[in-house]
Amino acid sequence: QVQLVESGGGYVQTGGSLGLACFASGRALSEYPIGWFRQGPGQEREVVGCISFADIMTYYADSAKGRFTIFKDNTKNTVYLQMTSLKDEDTAVYYCAFGDPPPSAWRHEAEYTFWGQGTQVTVSS
Repeated sequence: QVQLVESGGGYVQTGGSLGLACFASGRALSEYPIGWFRQGPGQEREVVGCISFADIMTYYADSAKGRFTIFKDNTKNTVYLQMTSLKDEDTAVYYCAFGDPPPSAWRHEAEYTFWGQGTQVTVSS
């Protein structure tokens, strides 16, 4: 059984930093591109970024570029999302996901077939 579990969410001040983790069981994350998504209050879910299965490439939405970093620790079967310079508009539930088969493009949310339950991030001054 495949399970993704996000952790690390919480409250953070505007301009602060926060790191999220996504632990997987049932599959080796090293074999899949892993995406991070978020859904803010009253908003549709949107992609934040993705790391390729071989960790060669990372991709970020414009809102995340320069502030967020995705990386993996294959020994722990965990993917991380490090967020810095957080803004109030980063407030959202953050999800990790992967697809089997892998999505045809990292932005194609509908092609991600396994999702975590999400972790709440609240940014406020």
